[in-house]
Amino acid sequence: MKLTGREKSELFFEGIVTVILLLLLNLSVLVIITQAIQLNPGLRDGIFIIKQSIVIGPDHFQLWSWENLFIGLMAILDVWVVYWRLMRRYRQMQLYHIIDELHYIAQGNFGHRIQFKVSSDIQHVVDSVNALVDSVLESMTEERDIERSKDELITNVSHDLRTPLTSIIGYLGLIEDKQYRSEADILKYTHTAFLKASQMKALVEDLFEYTKVQQAAAKVNFNQVDLSQMMEQISASFELEAEKQDKAIEVTCEESPLMIDADAEQLSRVFNNLISNALKYGDGGKHIYMIANRHNDKEIEIKVANDGPKIPKESLDHVFERFYRVEESRNKATGGTGLGLAITQSIVQLHHGSITVESTDKMTTFDIILPIRQAKVDSDEDEAVNKVNESLQKQLN
Repeated sequence: MKLTGREKSELFFEGIVTVILLLLLNLSVLVIITQAIQLNPGLRDGIFIIKQSIVIGPDHFQLWSWENLFIGLMAILDVWVVYWRLMRRYRQMQLYHIIDELHYIAQGNFGHRIQFKVSSDIQHVVDSVNALVDSVLESMTEERDIERSKDELITNVSHDLRTPLTSIIGYLGLIEDKQYRSEADILKYTHTAFLKASQMKALVEDLFEYTKVQQAAAKVNFNQVDLSQMMEQISASFELEAEKQDKAIEVTCEESPLMIDADAEQLSRVFNNLISNALKYGDGGKHIYMIANRHNDKEIEIKVANDGPKIPKESLDHVFERFYRVEESRNKATGGTGLGLAITQSIVQLHHGSITVESTDKMTTFDIILPIRQAKVDSDEDEAVNKVNESLQKQLN
């Protein structure tokens, strides 16, 4: 830490004043002791005898005199006092600098940090202040991101709900105003309104699922699940729809049973979303692949791939964002809500895993890594999480 010119002057005068006071104190003590020795013959004779008894060599060189001993001891004490006073004053100046830095940060300059280094325990204070400011800034940034995320969520939901709702009101208005020529027109209008209402229902359900898995205290019921059997069942449930699109779903698992700790319901939602996307947006493709292998001793690797159109490179980094749509394929005909992959990623993260996507001209592959065993949660902590979930469910209802 660099001192200002004024602070250096203060330290200099502090040292001068301390030295002067100590010299006056030493002189006073020396005079008092001298007078005491002169007025006390017994003390004087005792000191003389000690001086005569402590000699070195044949010349009877005297090792010490009480005056020299006193001056030496007082000199050592004086140096220590001067050092202690100056260091005490210097540390006070360091604290003043730290306080000034804190006042500057408190004025809203949260990007500022205390840069100087100090000695002794005060450095711990500086490090703690910088860590506290970093934590506050991080919390503020997260809060702003959450607030912005909420605003974006409201905007996107409002937009996606307004479009089908406008169509529903429009077609029902035609029926209400009797602006139809035949019963066929009525059926056409009501059918269109029904389709739009179904889109709204799908959006609301996806939105509810997304907000549920995004909750900090989202409940996950981990149990032993046979991954190979689950993949076969999900493949069978999509078999009819795949045949209509002239597609084949192929399941490959290196071992059966392949047991992992997972929430069966949520993990099924992951596979459902990925296969649904492959069926909706895999125009021209003929195959959907589901492959599960051991990644290592602790993890399972799951690949869900299809040979449909390539996802543009600029879109790969955004496919897991909520409401994001690749416009070339995700058009109005598909009716996608833009929440499926966001929900998928959230569920994978709740399972302490990761999901990535890679797309080439030949294949689009979603790669999921999941731990085979989940860490056990203490019963008290699990009970607390359940209570939080119950409270949130009551508020939602």
